[in-house]
Amino acid sequence: MTSDAPTILVTGGTGYLGTRLLADLLASGAAVRTTVRSLDRADEVRAAVRRAGVDDTGLSFAAASLTDDDGWADALAGIEEVHHTASPMIQTAVPDEVVVPARDGALRVLRAARDAGARRVVLTSSFAAVGYSPKPVRDYDESDWTDPATPGLPAYPLSKAVAERAAWDFVEREGGGLELVALNPTWIAGPTLTASARSSLAVFTGMLDGTMTAVPRQRFGLADVRDVSAAHLAAMSSPGAAGNRYLVLAEGPTMTFLDVATVLRERLGDLAAAAPTEELPGDEPAPLVIHNDRAKRELGLRPRAAVDTIVETAESLRDLGLLADRS
Repeated sequence: MTSDAPTILVTGGTGYLGTRLLADLLASGAAVRTTVRSLDRADEVRAAVRRAGVDDTGLSFAAASLTDDDGWADALAGIEEVHHTASPMIQTAVPDEVVVPARDGALRVLRAARDAGARRVVLTSSFAAVGYSPKPVRDYDESDWTDPATPGLPAYPLSKAVAERAAWDFVEREGGGLELVALNPTWIAGPTLTASARSSLAVFTGMLDGTMTAVPRQRFGLADVRDVSAAHLAAMSSPGAAGNRYLVLAEGPTMTFLDVATVLRERLGDLAAAAPTEELPGDEPAPLVIHNDRAKRELGLRPRAAVDTIVETAESLRDLGLLADRS
């Protein structure tokens, strides 16, 4: 370990991405601090890190919530690098109840990072901030933005677009030299280190345990959580990454939910015997192209194949006992 005093902060240490990123940072020999809403969850995070075969000795904790100013000054004390993976856990379709906490939470972290003299923040944004406004051809790169004024825009992509815009505006106007990089992963999957099936993996558990008997007609990109973590590390260390956005997704064409179910059945046999074979009524989704050339070129990212991510997600859910017994 390089130092007993953490100079790296990861927000959202209990999360699906957060635990993976903590494990990767600790494996590199770094001392890392992470924020949790309650210190009662520290043992849970340590257990997740150890599932990756990583020594958790260099991990420390700070209590802080994205919805409250308390604790952030202490969390950022002495910190030079911030990986902001946390997102408010608010289950509602009311736009303001999602947008305001997401925007204010990002600004709260950026403000504390600036005041602490941090060098750079790498923000986990989302493809939802890139590709949820209509285009004649659904072909997206980092120059695209979801327009918050898009009629009927759901609360989640609205919140992601508003929060990321607010982050860039803050750094430009009030950042005081603080650097920002935004990562825009598509739907994140891949092996989980947490002993609970988080919302992002609910589709997999539903397919595998038979509760999802038919799937929506939707096309999307898939990103491996391990690749998103690797992108965080590269975005922090690459001098030229500051001021840029990076789309992160797995290798291979975009997929439908039926494609995912088909991969599960073909590659996993009995484990995926209950995976759906039918789609819900609806229009055929339009072709979708998402470019990850910039992340490959500038961050050196070498994404995993989407089919491997699908299989290894299911295997990790099985290995952690997170699938319902169908016997």
